[in-house]
This record gives sequence, C-alpha cells and structure tokens, in this order.
Amino acid sequence: MPLTENLRAQIAATIAANDVVLFMKGTRRSPSCGFSARVVALLDDLVPEFTTVDVLADAALRDGIKEFSEWPTIPQLYVRGKFVGGADIVAEMAESGELETVLGVKLVTSDPPRLTMTDAAADAFRGALADAGSDVLRFAISPRFDYDLFLGPKESRDIVVEAGGLTLHLDSATARRAGGTTIDFVQSAGGAGFKITNPNEPAKVQQMSVSELAGLLRSGADVHVFDVRTDRERTIAKIEGTIHFDEAGRELLDSLDRGARIVFQCHHGGRSQSAAESALAQGFRNIHNLRGGIDAWSIEVDPSLPRY
Repeated sequence: MPLTENLRAQIAATIAANDVVLFMKGTRRSPSCGFSARVVALLDDLVPEFTTVDVLADAALRDGIKEFSEWPTIPQLYVRGKFVGGADIVAEMAESGELETVLGVKLVTSDPPRLTMTDAAADAFRGALADAGSDVLRFAISPRFDYDLFLGPKESRDIVVEAGGLTLHLDSATARRAGGTTIDFVQSAGGAGFKITNPNEPAKVQQMSVSELAGLLRSGADVHVFDVRTDRERTIAKIEGTIHFDEAGRELLDSLDRGARIVFQCHHGGRSQSAAESALAQGFRNIHNLRGGIDAWSIEVDPSLPRY
C-alpha cells in the first residue's frame, strides 16, 4: 500500500510533536510481539514517558511507516525527530550506553545490590552451571517485576553479585530493582520451583482460591468481597455476604482504607481481574481476584448454587 501524502504528513506530525516515539505492534502496556516488547522494556528503564503508536491498528500506517523511514521492520524508534533504528539496533545501543546519550539521560551507576540465595536455590543451579560452558547465571527483573533466572552470555555492562556461593549477573535496571531480594527453591503440591521475594515489588493482584475465601468468611475475618457481575447474574446465584459492585458498591470501595483486604469476584475470574487491577491503580494494596469465580465456588464450596 503506497504512502499517501496525507499519511506522510500525519506520521511527520506525530514524530515532531513527541520527543520519543515508538512505532510498534501493540501498546506500551500490551506489546503484541517480542521485538516491540523488548524495545518498550529498554525505554521503560530509561525514560518515564514516551509515545507509542500501534501499527496493527492501521494497515496503511503499518506499511507507510516502513516507506517513511526506509526501514523494513517494526518496531521503529524516533528520538527528537530523528530515526534511531529497530529492535536490534536499539538493543545494541542500550548495551553500549549509546541509547542513554541519544535519549539525553544519564543513569547513576548502581552499587551491587544485596541478594540472598538459599542453599536450596543454589543447589538447584549448581548442576546446570557445571555444564554451562562460558554462560553465566543471570537474574533479570522486568519493569513489571516479572522475574527470570537463566543461563546466558556475560555482558560488558553487567553488575556482578555474589549470593549463596554463586555469582549472578544483572543488568543495571535489574540491579536498581533487586536490593533485598531473596531467591528460594521450594516444593509444593503443584511441584518445585523458585520463589522470589522482593521488597521493592509494587502491589500486585493476588489470586485467592474459593476455599481460602470460604475460610475467611467462616472465620469472620475483615474482608470485603465485591461481585462485579450484572443484576441478572446475581439473581441466578450469588455468594452470601458479597457486595454488588454497582454505583453504591463503588462508593463503598472508595470509602475504604487503601490497605483493606478486598476480593473481586465474577463468573469465572476475568471481569473481576480487570476490576482488581483498576483498584490497584487507585492505590489499594491488598487486592485479590477470586480464581474461578462463582463457578468454582459452586463446584468446590457450595454445590447448591446453580451454575450457568
């Protein structure tokens, strides 16, 4: 699809109006491809605000931006009106430190953070490290505080930390997020896995099982359960003691202390997850989503409730 003069003008205006613009697949909070997600993560580490343009929303734009920049792939980064490059180039610039210069930011070099690795966690890696060759043990924390422990190549700008008798390699962004983190390896009914506790991690929506909620309600614990379903659904079945999340329910939520224990519930857990994330954005810190919703409650707790 050829680039029209009108679309060329629109692209140029977007680039001119914003210091940092990323033409990408998806949005900053929900990238739709790994390359776009990679560049978003790099920018998140360096600048608090930047503009993203979702090329998937407009086929003409998806083709037009490639012709405009004379670059064949997405994503594409522009800084102060100048084309910087695609995912590989931006990643190379981040590794060398050049991206900081282009963006006009200067990161303060972090001291190595204090990490704790339990004996169980260290033992889980020792066998793999024996066969790792030149690879090293890397620890990464994303801007959304997702964690990754993996074997990978050493990088020149790594921050090196000793913990549990092992050497961990961190990028500078991870080092800023990692202070005080404990890495453990635990066995549970669901299997074995790493458990990472980080005091810097912001509040997240926690998943609560129906059996956990039933126990809280039986004990008379201080918990507020908001049902985000429609009036019609509540006439079919509802959990006793839940609060309809209508206008009055929203007013009640607004009146609660930001540290109150709050559970959101729907049919299967999708709508309630969205409501829970919205409550987090409002500053609530102890937010839970009822996993499986009232359908799981009908199966596991109260079979007398009709399913629909």
